[in-house]
This record gives sequence, structure tokens and C-alpha cells, in this order.
Amino acid sequence: MAHQRISGFQRARLRLVGAAALGLTALVALAQPAAAQDGYPNKPVRLIVPFPPGGGTDMIARAVAQKITDRTKWSIVVDNRPGAGGNLGVDATAKASPDGYTLVMGQTSNLAINPWLYSKLPYDPLKDLVPVALVSSAPIVMAAGMDSKYKTFADVIAAAKGKPDALTLGYSGNGTVAHLAGEQAENAAGITLRHVPYKGAAQAMTDLMGGSIDLYMSAIPTLLGHVRNGKLRPIVVTSLKRSPQLPDTPTLAELGYKDFEAISWYGVLAPKGTPAAVVEKLNTAINEALTQPDVIEKLRSEGGDVLGGTSQKFSQFLAAEVPRWGKIVKASGASID
Repeated sequence: MAHQRISGFQRARLRLVGAAALGLTALVALAQPAAAQDGYPNKPVRLIVPFPPGGGTDMIARAVAQKITDRTKWSIVVDNRPGAGGNLGVDATAKASPDGYTLVMGQTSNLAINPWLYSKLPYDPLKDLVPVALVSSAPIVMAAGMDSKYKTFADVIAAAKGKPDALTLGYSGNGTVAHLAGEQAENAAGITLRHVPYKGAAQAMTDLMGGSIDLYMSAIPTLLGHVRNGKLRPIVVTSLKRSPQLPDTPTLAELGYKDFEAISWYGVLAPKGTPAAVVEKLNTAINEALTQPDVIEKLRSEGGDVLGGTSQKFSQFLAAEVPRWGKIVKASGASID
């Protein structure tokens, strides 16, 4: 009888001890992320750029990363991971540990266009990533060689209507913002141009300045140096307002194509599940960097506008941009298998 009473007591005691141990384990589990967030970052943060060094996305990423490092003493390492139209770098971020130590500088093409352009995309930008902060935007510009007879968009329309599918329009890559902006401009004006996709801007610039192609569409940073050197003539830009870097170049909207807008935008994102406190800490650091005069001047000198704002603002923006570009891609008929 005594043996049974002792066994019952022991069993009850073991249940209490087990419950206490589970409770302690849960408290430790809860405390660990909080402690990690409080000490964040305590090692280098990798900022993936899904394009080669030297391009617009790379320039923006390095300017922001350097300023954050200067101001906070964090170690922000830019990691160029090009391939598949930016998909490889974004996918590497989406599949990384959600601890705030892997980020990506995403942009219009790989976040809002590629989901509609590729039949099988390895990530979902709305489900697999957390928007941290918008950084910058840049309009697309249509340009011609300085010796070209096409000096205005009216010249382009007149020539294209006189000889449909004769004028050549170059751009870097099918399904890019520049390509789709060109498609939109054609549809708006009721003209047909002959498209000439390039693998990169270098050969295209040579062909444009040499007269091998008539027109070229690109984000302003790619063309701005050649415009300033007097080698290219900007014809029209695709933002709602004129670019401060090209103040004499009209927008399609002001030429009568109401609400026409096609811009490249850039923003930092983290893997889904990254702690909110870490996202907020990163957002604060990015926004502070974007208020610094030298960063503002750097981005604007390359044709960009400084954005910034909350993580929530970026989330809302991305949620609107993905379906908007989906309609444009479907209308263009562009696809990559």
C-alpha cells in the first residue's frame, strides 16, 4: 500500500518537473530570437545584387551599403550573383536563412515582370520575400544617335507610320522594363517598330551611335553619360514627370499619352520569416542612408530618384506592381521558357 502511494507521488512529481522543464525550454526558445535581434548584426550582412558588377542595380546597392557601413559600422558585403534575368540572386535570397544576414537588391524586372515572363519561376516575390525598403527609381528613356534624323517622338511616329516595322528599336533583353516600355509606347502611339534585343548595353551603344539601329530604350543611368558627352539625343522619357537629369526631354504623358508611366525601381528585400525587429532595424538604417547628401547626389547623378519609406509601404507597392506588370507582359506576348 505504501509502495503504491509513493509511486503515485513520484509520478505526480515527475509530471510537475516535466512541465517545468517544458516551460523553461519554451522560455529559452522565445528568448533566443529576441537576444539575436538585440545583438543584430553581429556578423557580416550579405547584400545580393542579382546582376553583374558595374550596372545600375550594382551602383545603387554599393552606394547604400557603403553609407550604412560608414554610419553604423555594420559590415555590409555586396555579393554579385547574376543569371537568368536576376532570378538566381533573388532565389538565393528567398531560400536563405530568415535571420537578416542575407538580403537582395531587387528591382522591377525580377520582382514584378519575371513572375509573368518565366513559365517556371523558383520563387514567389509576394510569398517568399519580405520587403524591407524601397530605395530608388529611374525612368526609361528613348534615345537616338546625335546624327539621327529622329529628333522628336513626333518624328518617330511619322516615320513609323510611313514605313511600319522599318525603324529599329534596341533594348537589353526580352521582357525587361525597357522592352515592355517600348511595347507600351508603340501601342499608345499606334505604330510598329522592329525590335532588336541585345544581351547588354555595350554593343547596343556602339550600334546606336554608329547608326546600325535607329532607337534604343534603356533606364537613364545607362545612357546618361553618352547624352552628356553629346553622342546620344534623348527623345522622350517614360516617367510621369520630367527627369531632373534630362530637363529638356518631354515625357510621353505630357505629349498626350495620359498617365503613361514605366519606370525601373529598386528595393531591398529579405527572406520570408525574417524577424520584424530585424526588418525594422534594416529599414531604419536604409532610410537614414538615403537622407545623406552624398548618397542623394550619387543616385540623382545617375538619373535616379530617391524613395525610401516603411516596409509596409514597399509591401503595398509590390502587391500593386506585380499584377500591373502582369497585364503589360500578357499584352506584349513576351515569354521565356
